[in-house]
Amino acid sequence: MAFSYPQNIAAAPPAGVIEIDLAALAGNWRLMRAQAHGAKVAAAVKADAYGLGAGRVGKALWDAGCTRFFVATMDEGVTLRRMLPQAEIAVLNGLMAGDEAAVRDSRLTPVLNDLEQVRRWNGACGRAGERGEAMIHVDTGMNRLGMTLADAGKLAAAPPDNVRISVVMSHLACARQPQHPLNARQLQRFRQIRALFPGAQASLANSAGLLLGEDYCFDLARVGIALYGGNPVEGWPNPMQPVVRLCARILQERLVDTGETVGYDATFTTTRPTRLAVIAAGYADGWPTSASGRGKASVAGVIVPFAGRVSMDLIALDVTDAPLGMTAPGALVELIGPDLSLDAAADAAGLISYEVLTSLSRRFERRYL
Repeated sequence: MAFSYPQNIAAAPPAGVIEIDLAALAGNWRLMRAQAHGAKVAAAVKADAYGLGAGRVGKALWDAGCTRFFVATMDEGVTLRRMLPQAEIAVLNGLMAGDEAAVRDSRLTPVLNDLEQVRRWNGACGRAGERGEAMIHVDTGMNRLGMTLADAGKLAAAPPDNVRISVVMSHLACARQPQHPLNARQLQRFRQIRALFPGAQASLANSAGLLLGEDYCFDLARVGIALYGGNPVEGWPNPMQPVVRLCARILQERLVDTGETVGYDATFTTTRPTRLAVIAAGYADGWPTSASGRGKASVAGVIVPFAGRVSMDLIALDVTDAPLGMTAPGALVELIGPDLSLDAAADAAGLISYEVLTSLSRRFERRYL
């Protein structure tokens, strides 16, 4: 494990530091590839690589051998293209009207979600005098993005003149729950759709779907949270290496008597003489009020609880049982890391790991190991 507290704590920024272990990230991609039953494994780097920095994350994955990437929006794709000039980059949210030229200029592959998008992309490629490429997304039971099975049949019967459909894809709604019956229903529907497009690759699995077994892997898997160290499947031991460590700075240490209250609405009352450490983190930094009274931090390996409500910029910790000398102003405490996993931090806040990562404030400095 490469994580370590910054050697020069005084040089850390006012809020704290997010350490991102790029070697662990690359290792997680290799592990997913080894479990993919021969399918190619693409990386989902949408939302600025889940808040960790798409440029540095994308480059680390490219160096590890990943050549295909998925983003959410055209703007994300344009930005990533500048960093990865040779990568294959697909835009999951589809082709918005007016984006055709930018998508072509940046050599992005649109994931077309309805027949109108197919029509517009076909027309744009025809006017440019070239045969373009696209993926199509067909809904199999999530009822989010994607064209209907009926529209997929119409497209297969009358394919566009100026567009090659390279991948047909769908998205699993309940892959994190391996026994959920919707997984099998979506698999059956997807097989029917794949048969309509025999010349295209097939993609159904996300991180959790890849681990459901060979039947779900097809030709291409789209891996997201597993890359960043989150547990892909509920209730299973997490096979992924931790990638993120978040350390927040202590702003003040204080002693309070028995019977004193802490924070807004006085929801926490001390039951003994208590040592508090107030840290530079709050709901503006991605730590929601739902973590009040439930969240934890690690001080030199000792797990300490949140005391009272999470406020916008501050959280009070009960550090009475932590070693003296480790909680002085300027010291750093761990909110995510070897002692407190990403999933444990998310559970304590009533969130999922995706929400925690994508909500982390830019006030925390990103440091890449």
